[in-house]
Amino acid sequence: MSGSLTPTALSRLLGQWHRGNAPAYRELADVVRLLVLDGRIPLGTALPSERTLSATLAVSRTTVTAAYASLREQGFLSSGQGTRGRTCLPRTAYTAGQRDSRAGLSGAPGLAVPDGVIDLAYASLPASGEAVHQAFAAALTELPALLPGFGYDAVGVPALREAIAGHYADAGVPTTAGQILVTSGAQHALNIVLRALVGKQDKVLVEQPTYPNALDAIRATGCRIVPVPLPPTPERGWDLDSVESALMQQRPRVAYTVPDFHNPTGRLMPDSQRRRLVRAAAASGTVLVVDETLRALNLDGGTTAPLASFSSSVVSIGSLSKSHWAGMRTGWIRASESLIQRFAAVRTTMDLGGPVVEQLAAAHLVRNLADPLPARLSALRENRSALLELLKVHLPRWEAERPDGGLAVWCRLPSPSSTALTVIAPELGIRLAAGPRFGVGGVFENFLRIPFTLPQEQLETAVLALRAAQDRLDAAPQLRRSLRDSPAAAIA
Repeated sequence: MSGSLTPTALSRLLGQWHRGNAPAYRELADVVRLLVLDGRIPLGTALPSERTLSATLAVSRTTVTAAYASLREQGFLSSGQGTRGRTCLPRTAYTAGQRDSRAGLSGAPGLAVPDGVIDLAYASLPASGEAVHQAFAAALTELPALLPGFGYDAVGVPALREAIAGHYADAGVPTTAGQILVTSGAQHALNIVLRALVGKQDKVLVEQPTYPNALDAIRATGCRIVPVPLPPTPERGWDLDSVESALMQQRPRVAYTVPDFHNPTGRLMPDSQRRRLVRAAAASGTVLVVDETLRALNLDGGTTAPLASFSSSVVSIGSLSKSHWAGMRTGWIRASESLIQRFAAVRTTMDLGGPVVEQLAAAHLVRNLADPLPARLSALRENRSALLELLKVHLPRWEAERPDGGLAVWCRLPSPSSTALTVIAPELGIRLAAGPRFGVGGVFENFLRIPFTLPQEQLETAVLALRAAQDRLDAAPQLRRSLRDSPAAAIA
């Protein structure tokens, strides 16, 4: 269950819904349906009663009754006791998207693509040139001093922990090496945190949309996911009213958030909302787990404080995968020393420590974190501009949100065709991650994430392939429906 919507909250989401182009009940039902499909009303949410909603919207109760009846007929509202049905998806039209979000094979890391296929499922960069090479060369000179030891260290090599602690201190978050646990990447870090802090049937709050591999990790724990939708426009940042309401209603054990160049939208949470989020989490007894893996990829120079600077109870996750190279497989957790001890105990049930050479190399990179970034950020800005222009020219009906940072553009499609595009994309030389991968319950069929990490000539080839795929679906709408509902859509 995803809680309930008050009449005031639903009215705010509806906006100017009654435009007079159709009967009022139909317009109301259509807007609610789109809000469900876009993930802005989570699945399983109880809608307001007919009486209270009609009073809030200043329409007749007959209008609301007819709208709810229409939603039930279309399969977007369950038959609940009285008039408080819960939002859902039709069992036929959108089951492919639901399977896709659970199976997670579309665009899943580690799946090789055939030669000649452009991979748009990943949002990662190649190694940062000489910086990574020099770091490994230096690490090899330092390795002999550690060879007499056993090589096991569940919390990480001291040099790297000290470097990471210094990085946080420089950012205004006083940190000791005892507050750092080195992991094999951010995904490993999140799995450790979840195993330590939550149990089966506990609730974990997430943004909707969010990082799909985080959703996979949360599902693997047997937890119940509480999605809170992001506002449709980047100007509003995060909907803290909805976040506060979900925290107080659901009392989740953990809240997973990506405030720094959010994946997949690329948004940056302002400090005013960070303060509010920390206060709301503290009031509900929820542990904030903050994914900072994209924080260094600041394309527009926005200035924010790390979320941990607002509260000592925040658990921060970081990594070198996005800023330097995913092949490093080096990440970390920053938390209180007592929590780090709990995390280390959990970590030993999974492995006994990370590779020493990689950690020594990572220490060099962390101590000189800014060295390769200016050139990387400049190239990413150019790629972002190129991709946005290509989408504007070749796919003018797609609505692309300009990201503040990060590695990808989040696009709204003109129709619920994300899974269908993903299924046919390999025939046209590209691989995609379908929109439902980024949400809970099969929503986001109207969205697609497009990374701008590839060279510009490959971006152009990829966008032209996307245009060809869109044209094919436009020419045969029944193809879109059959692909969306087919078993193949679940594993594309």
